[in-house]
Amino acid sequence: QVQLVESGGDSVQPGGSLRLSCAASGSIFRYNVMGWYRQAPGKQRELVARITSAGSTNYADSVKDRFTISRDNAKNTVSLQMNSLKPEDTAVYYCNLVVLGSGMDYWGKGTLVTVSS
Repeated sequence: QVQLVESGGDSVQPGGSLRLSCAASGSIFRYNVMGWYRQAPGKQRELVARITSAGSTNYADSVKDRFTISRDNAKNTVSLQMNSLKPEDTAVYYCNLVVLGSGMDYWGKGTLVTVSS
């Protein structure tokens, strides 16, 4: 079993920055993909960014050049640096971990990011 705990959500003005963090604990497997998803009110959950245990990344087009995902394999953490935030970035952000080759998929409880003037 894997537990994911997010932190860093807050209210910020447009153009501001936030850093989200996610700590994973439990039976962490070496080969996995960690990522951030978000869900805005009335919308489906969508991928924001993800990173493999080898460091390969991919981003949603809407956040490219503004958000940066990183991970520390020794500490089992993944972070999301969010710059130039826009009101449309307002959502609950969820941490996700997928164990490659197993089908095991874990989610955190989410952290709220609000971008508003």
